[in-house]
Amino acid sequence: MAFLSLKKILGTEEAALVCGMDEAGRGPWAGPVVTCAFMTRDVFRIKGLKNSKALSAKRREEIAKKLKAKSDYGIGMASHQEIDKLGLMKATNLAFRRAVEKLLRKRGVKRPDILVIDGRDKWNLPIPYKTVIKGDEKIRIVACASILAKVERDRLMRKFSKEFPKYGFENHMGYGTKQHQKAIKEHGVCKIHRKSYKPVARLSKQMEIF
Repeated sequence: MAFLSLKKILGTEEAALVCGMDEAGRGPWAGPVVTCAFMTRDVFRIKGLKNSKALSAKRREEIAKKLKAKSDYGIGMASHQEIDKLGLMKATNLAFRRAVEKLLRKRGVKRPDILVIDGRDKWNLPIPYKTVIKGDEKIRIVACASILAKVERDRLMRKFSKEFPKYGFENHMGYGTKQHQKAIKEHGVCKIHRKSYKPVARLSKQMEIF
């Protein structure tokens, strides 16, 4: 499916300063949620550009390198501790704000007129925004943000896998796979698990019983 024009999505000229945003990691049982605020410097096309879920890990890495060379972007993060303390939505909101703040701190970056965010949730952000369901499939700059957020989160989870090798984070990136469930049952939770998540708490409790 071809990407839609921003004019069609926003009812405004494409020349307006628009920032695409997306997140990676709301579903996993461990690790941070990572967000990206993405703005292009010039019009560009990258062959095979799709939302991050439709690409292989290798292809995401390849595209991410090209995007970083042709864009201005900010990466935000909320840790597993912040997710447990604030709840997922507030922690994700915090990560979105941090991504925007990092983008605006970059030299020469102008404040966008509007943010376009994948999904339908409501956020508290310093810039007006519009949410678009399946925005990462429909809008080029949101797809770009989804790729950079996913690549950064996967990098962090591979790093965590070296610190906590028993859990296989490099394979499932913290999602609740059978491998991950088995590891929690055998070893309990580790430092980066989201202990407020019901499946994590349940599996951890089962280990305590046995």
